[in-house]
Amino acid sequence: MSDPKVFSLTASEREPLAGAKEIGPAKSTEMVDVTIRLRRKDKKPVMSATEFTKPIHERTHLTRHQFEQQHGADPASIARIEAFANEHKLTVKEKSAARRTVILSGTVAAVSHAFGVQLKEYQYKNITYRGRTGTVQLPADLQDIVEGVFGLDNRPQAKPHFRRRPSKTSAQAETSLQYTPPEVAAIYNFPTNQDGTGQTIALIELGGGYTPTDLTNYWKQLKLTKTPAVSAVSIGNGSNKPTGDPNSADGEVLLDIEVCGSIAPGAKIVVYFAENTDAGFLNAITTAVHDSTNNPTIVSISWGGPESAWTQQAMTSMDEAFQSAAAMGVTVCIAAGDNGSTDGVDDGQYHVDFPSSSPNVLSCGGTKLVGSGNTITSETVWNELPNNEGATGGGFSTVFPLPAYQTAAGLPPGSYKLANAGRGVPDVAGNADPTTGYVTLTDGQQGVVGGTSAVAPLWAALLALINQNNNGKGAGFINPLLYQNTAGAPAETNDIKTGNNGLPTKPEFGALTGWDACTGIGSPIGTGVEAALNKPSAQGQVA
Repeated sequence: MSDPKVFSLTASEREPLAGAKEIGPAKSTEMVDVTIRLRRKDKKPVMSATEFTKPIHERTHLTRHQFEQQHGADPASIARIEAFANEHKLTVKEKSAARRTVILSGTVAAVSHAFGVQLKEYQYKNITYRGRTGTVQLPADLQDIVEGVFGLDNRPQAKPHFRRRPSKTSAQAETSLQYTPPEVAAIYNFPTNQDGTGQTIALIELGGGYTPTDLTNYWKQLKLTKTPAVSAVSIGNGSNKPTGDPNSADGEVLLDIEVCGSIAPGAKIVVYFAENTDAGFLNAITTAVHDSTNNPTIVSISWGGPESAWTQQAMTSMDEAFQSAAAMGVTVCIAAGDNGSTDGVDDGQYHVDFPSSSPNVLSCGGTKLVGSGNTITSETVWNELPNNEGATGGGFSTVFPLPAYQTAAGLPPGSYKLANAGRGVPDVAGNADPTTGYVTLTDGQQGVVGGTSAVAPLWAALLALINQNNNGKGAGFINPLLYQNTAGAPAETNDIKTGNNGLPTKPEFGALTGWDACTGIGSPIGTGVEAALNKPSAQGQVA
C-alpha cells in the first residue's frame, strides 16, 4: 500500500545504463548536490505564439528582470524547499527565482532518506557512476511545486558532437578539403557589414577547456583585425579545465569558440562549463539563459544524446528553459548529432538527439560542402558511416509532437510514409563533414574538425551578425520565419537534395526537395536568412 504522505515523481524514473554492473551501495558520507526545479508561479504561456510570427525588428521580448517577476518561481515555493532541506539536514547551496532552481547539498545517506532513493555505484565501461533505479519520492505537500529533481544520479549524460578528420591515405587526401570558418561564412554569403559587435554568444560545455594561448595563436593565424573577448563561467563543480589532448572535450570547446569567434569577432563569447550530468547540463542552460550580467542573445550547444537516454523530467525542464530563452529574445542553436538516423542506438530503430529535438530550438544538421572561392560547387548530406566516421543526425521525435510551424510546412513529407511523426529534426544544416572540415587549433595542435558541433556555432555567428544589424536586439525564436518558404527552394537556404543519413542495412532518411530529415530546409544563404527574419510569417502560430 502506498504511503499517502509521499508521492512519486513519475517523470524521474531511471534505469542503469545498459551493460552497467552494480558494484554496491554508494558511500554514505559522499557529498551530493541535488538540483530541484520548481514550477512557475503562473500557468500562462511565457510568450504569445503570435509574437514569433512577427519579423524580428517588430518583436517585443521580456527583459530578464521582467521574466523573473512574471514567470519565475514563487518565493513561497523556495521557502518550502528551504524548510524541507532543514528538516532533512541538507544545506541550501544556491537558489534562484528566475531559474526556478534550488540546489541542496548533503551526504548520500541524507539525500537518500530525503528523496526516498537507494544510491548505488555502477561500473560502465571505463567509468564509475552513482546511480539509482525507479522514481524519486517527495513529501506529498511538495507535489504542487516540484517539477524535477536532478543530480542524485551522476552518469555522463551527453556526448560532444565533433569529429576530427582521421589520417588519410594519399588517395583519400586528394579528395579532402579544409576551410577556415570565415571561408565557410563567405561561401554561405554571410553579411559582410557586421562583425557581431554588441552581441554575446553563450557556449555550453560539459568538459574540457581552452587556453588563451591557443586562441591568441589561432586569431593570429587567421589574421583577424578584431578578436573576440572570451571568458569562462563555472557552474557547480564544472570549470575551464583543458586536458592537453585535442581528441578530448578540448576539441569541442575550441571548435565552438573558434568557429563563432572568427566569424563574429566583435561579439563577446562566454563559455559556461558544467559537469556532464543531467543536473549540470540543465544548470548550465538556465544560468546562461538568465545571466543578467553577460546578457547572452544567442546560446550554442554542441552536446546531446538519444531521447531514450533522458528522463522525461529532464527533457521537460530543459525544453521549458528554451521557451524562456525565446521569451527573452535569445536564440538557441543545437547540434543534431553525429550518428545518423539511429543516433548511435543499436536497436534497428530511428532515434533523434536531445536537446536538439526540442521544438523551441534551432536544430542544426550537417552537410558535405565543396566550394570554389565564394561559390558552392556541390553540397550533399554528410554521411561517412561506411567509413565509420559519422553522419548527420535527423529524424522525428518520439517525445515532442510535430509543432505548428512544421505542420504548416508540410511535415512529415509523404514520401517518408511515417504515421504519427513528432517534431522533425533538423531545422537547418551547414558544413559538417570532417573531409571538408574546419581548420582548428587545439592544445597547440592544428587539425581539421567537423561534426554538427561546427554547425551550431556557425549559425550562432550568423545570428550575431544579423542581430547587430537589428539594432542589437536578439532575434529570439526564428523557426516560424524560416519555415514559411519550404514548399520549394527558399531564398534563405541552399536546398540539399542528394544523400541520406544511414547505411543500406540500417534505417535512413533520404534528402528531398524542401525539408528533409537529414539537412532540414538546408544550409544558410546568410543574406537570405537575414531577409527572411525580417519578413512577416503567414503561419500565425508557432507551437
